[in-house]
Amino acid sequence: MKDGYIRVASASIDTLIGNVKHNSQEIQKVIQETRKNNTKIVVFPELVLSGYTLEDLFLQNRLLHECLQQLKVIRDFTKGYQQIIVLGLPFCYKNSLYNVAAVIYGGSILGIVPKTHIPNYNEYYEGRRFETAPACNTEIELFDEIVLFGKNTVFSCATIPYLELGVEICEDLWLPDAPSQMLALNGAMIIANTSASNELTAKKDYRRELVNMQSARLISGYIYSNAGSGESTTDVVFSGHHLICENGVIINESDGFDASIIYGDLDIIKLASERRKMTTYKSHDSYDHVYFNMDMVDLDTDYYYDPHPFVPHDPAKRELRCKEVFEIQTRGLMQRLKATHITKAVIGISGGLDSTLALLVCVMAFEKLGYDKKNIIAITMPCFGTTSRTKNNALGLMEELGVTSLTVNIADVVRAQFKNIGQDENVHDVTYENVQARERTEILMNKANQVGGLVIGTGDLSEVALGWSTYNGDHMSMYAVNVSVPKTLVRYLVDYVSTLYKGQPLENILQDILATPVSPELLPQENDKIVQKTEDIVGPYELHDFFIYHMVRFGDEPRKLFRKTQLAFGQKYDKETIKKWLRLFYWRFFTQQFKRSCIPDGPKVGSVALSPRGDWRMPSDANVQIWIDEIEKL
Repeated sequence: MKDGYIRVASASIDTLIGNVKHNSQEIQKVIQETRKNNTKIVVFPELVLSGYTLEDLFLQNRLLHECLQQLKVIRDFTKGYQQIIVLGLPFCYKNSLYNVAAVIYGGSILGIVPKTHIPNYNEYYEGRRFETAPACNTEIELFDEIVLFGKNTVFSCATIPYLELGVEICEDLWLPDAPSQMLALNGAMIIANTSASNELTAKKDYRRELVNMQSARLISGYIYSNAGSGESTTDVVFSGHHLICENGVIINESDGFDASIIYGDLDIIKLASERRKMTTYKSHDSYDHVYFNMDMVDLDTDYYYDPHPFVPHDPAKRELRCKEVFEIQTRGLMQRLKATHITKAVIGISGGLDSTLALLVCVMAFEKLGYDKKNIIAITMPCFGTTSRTKNNALGLMEELGVTSLTVNIADVVRAQFKNIGQDENVHDVTYENVQARERTEILMNKANQVGGLVIGTGDLSEVALGWSTYNGDHMSMYAVNVSVPKTLVRYLVDYVSTLYKGQPLENILQDILATPVSPELLPQENDKIVQKTEDIVGPYELHDFFIYHMVRFGDEPRKLFRKTQLAFGQKYDKETIKKWLRLFYWRFFTQQFKRSCIPDGPKVGSVALSPRGDWRMPSDANVQIWIDEIEKL
C-alpha cells in the first residue's frame, strides 16, 4: 500500500450447491492462492458458501448450521494473515433470515453486512426467504466475538490512510438508492459487491457499464464478484462475470462462466485526491466504522498509466478527441470575435506547430462566421535564428489558407534595441533571446491597433506550465486559443487538420511542419539548420505533459510521480533521466507562476488547465523547496 497502491481480487469457485464443506474448502484454496500474489482484499460471490440457487433449502437448519460452522473454519484459516475476505452466506439473526456478506480479517470477523434490496420479481424469489437489512446497526455475539451486524458500516484501516471498504450485495447496485452511495460519502474508498447476477443476452454489457459507471460516480474502486459455475441451471445460467473498476476505468474483467480469479491494483491516494478536489463531494459521518490494522507494504504494482494521458491511443478515439478539441478552440474564438464585434485577427506565424494550430483555428472560426479570411493578418517575423525551412513553411501555410500574409524582418530593430540597452549582439544570453520575442509581440500588438483586430496567442499548455515564454513577449496576446492544449496533443491536432486537406498542397506543408524539430529559433542558425531545440533544453514534452497531468490533477508527491513515470515509460527513460527532468519541471512550475497569474483568456479544452481565473491559483512566490528535497532523495 506504499504510495496508495493496493492489490485486490474478485474470485469465484466451482460451487456444489448445498455442499457447504466443499465450498468452504474451495474458498480456502482461492484465499491461499491470492496470498501468493500479495492480495489484500478478496471478494467472493453472493451466498458462495451455500450456493445461490438453493431455493427453499435455505430454510433448512442443517444447511444454516453448517454455514455457520464453515464461516468459523474460514475465519480461523485467515488467522495470522493481513488480508480482508468478503464472502456471502445465509445468516439467521433473531427470527429472520438474511442474505449477508461476512467481512473477515486476520482471524476475526469484522462485520456482517445484510443485503438491503431483496428482489422478488421475474426469476428472483429472494423475498420468499430473506428479510431486508434492518435500518440500524446492532452488535451481536458470534463465535465469542462481538461483531457489528448491519448495512451502515465502513471497514477502516487505522494505519493506512484512505483504505476504507464498504459492502453491498448484488441487487443493491441496480437500484437508484444503492447503499454504495452513502458508503462512499461516509468514507468508503473501495466498494465490494458479492453478487449472483444471471446471464441474459446483452446483460453482460449492461452490467459492465453499470459497475464501471458506479465506480465513476462514487470516485471509488469497485470489486464485483459474480456467481458462476456450479449454480443450478434449472431456469437460468450464471456467468461468473467479475469486474474490478476504478473511477470509470475497467482495471480487469473475467471472461466468465468458469471459476476464476482476477486481480487489480487500485490507487486509493489518487481516488482520495479526486474526491478532495470536488467540493460538491460532501462527506458524511453517520455510519459506524470498524477499524483494523494493516502493515504498509511496498507493492510491486503492475498498475497501468498511459504515458500520453492527453492523447487517446486508439486512432478512432484520437480522431474524435482532436475533432472535439479543435471545435472547442474554434467556438471559443468565434464567441470572442462576436462579443467584441471584431472581424479581424492578427497572428504571428513561425512555421512551428503552435502558431500553425492557432492559424488553423482562426481560419476555421472565420469560415464558420462568414468573415473574409483576408481579414486574418498573418505575420512572419524572421530574425537571427530563422531557417528557410520554417520561413517557407510559414509563407506556404499562409498562401494556401488564403489569409493576408506579411513578412517583417526584425533584425534591424532588434539590433537598435541592443544598442539602446547596451547588449552585445555576440552574447547569446536570455536578453538576446527575449528582445526578439518582445519585438515580435510589439509588432503584432501595434498591427492589431492599426487594423482594429485581435492578437491571437499561440502558446500551449505545456509552455504555460513550464513558463517557456517571454514575459510580455509571446506570453501575451488578446485571446490564446492553444492555452489549455498540451504539446503532445498539439501535434495530433495539426495532423488531424491535415487530413481535412487530403491530396492538397496544404497537407504536405502541415506534414513538414510536423516533422520540424520544436524550436523558438532565437539563436543564430548554422548553415540554415536549427541549432536550438526546445526539448534539449527543457526535456521531452511527453514527460512534462505526464508530470503536468498527474501533479495538477491528482496532487501527486514527487516520489509517487517518479514511480508513476517509471511505470508509464518502462525502459524508454532511465531513473536518472526521469529525476533530472522531474526536478526541472517542479522548479520551473513554481518559479514561473508569475506568468500564469496574468495569462490571456483562452478556452479550456480538457480536465487539466492552468488559468488563474479557472482551475489553478497559486502565489507567484510560493517556495518549491520541500518538493525539491523529496526529489533529491529519490
